[in-house]
Amino acid sequence: MEDGQPVADVVQYEAANGVATVTMTRPKYRNAQNSKMTYALDAAFRRAVDDDAVKVIVLRGAGDHFSAGHDIGTPERDVNQSFPRVHLWYDHVGKPGGEFQYAREQEVYLGMCRRWREIPKPTIAMVQGACVAGGLMLAWVCDLIVAADNAFFADPVVRMGIPGVEYFAHAFEMHPRIAKEFLFLGERMSAARAYDVGMVNRVAPLDRLAEETYAVAARLAEMPGLGLTLTKQAINHVEDLRGKRTAMDAAFAWHHFAHAHNQLVSGDLLAGQNARSMAQSQREGQ
Repeated sequence: MEDGQPVADVVQYEAANGVATVTMTRPKYRNAQNSKMTYALDAAFRRAVDDDAVKVIVLRGAGDHFSAGHDIGTPERDVNQSFPRVHLWYDHVGKPGGEFQYAREQEVYLGMCRRWREIPKPTIAMVQGACVAGGLMLAWVCDLIVAADNAFFADPVVRMGIPGVEYFAHAFEMHPRIAKEFLFLGERMSAARAYDVGMVNRVAPLDRLAEETYAVAARLAEMPGLGLTLTKQAINHVEDLRGKRTAMDAAFAWHHFAHAHNQLVSGDLLAGQNARSMAQSQREGQ
């Protein structure tokens, strides 16, 4: 593949002037993440890591929105499909009971996000429009977040009886009391408030979002690469000393208890919620 060509038809990869741009390209579905997209993102990030000319990685979403979260209802939802796996984790397809969901989410959500957090190059999320539920996970694994003034953030999955998305970083991204409000109410958080609580680094007018993001990327690309890598590792280590990884393990277990409970009570992993009802909850919570 040459620079500027897709990694898959759901992710575009470009590299120029020391900056790799990884673009989610499912704008019709607000860049909802099916497995095809997560594996394509994994391949794009690996490509950027392997290219010594790339100093910085920008993650963005095509269209009006960064990402509306996990794909829970599009015609291209591929939850029952197997994908070639690079890492030592097993295929979820055909597994009985709760093992199916546990094995899948351990790989395509929690496992991948943890790997992406450890990318040894600076990463910047460029966020416009919706950054909801699974979209938060993609933004949160990045080192910096530059948001448009029309961006909004939300994790409304408590209405499914589930304690937040799989990469449970809420209480590290904001004060625990604000994290409780964010999850309990499931309401939209504006870019301005996200900046105030420390979740977002910069807010720019929508028409200047790319300009602002790539200006930051260009400055990072001039810095010593090893210095950036070591600094990133040091700060990530501090987070882990504060319990980020072990807290996430516990939350992931509770997440899957909730799936199992929902299945037993309602016959549905998501407690009867779907993409339409979740989108409606966001309109109601504005």
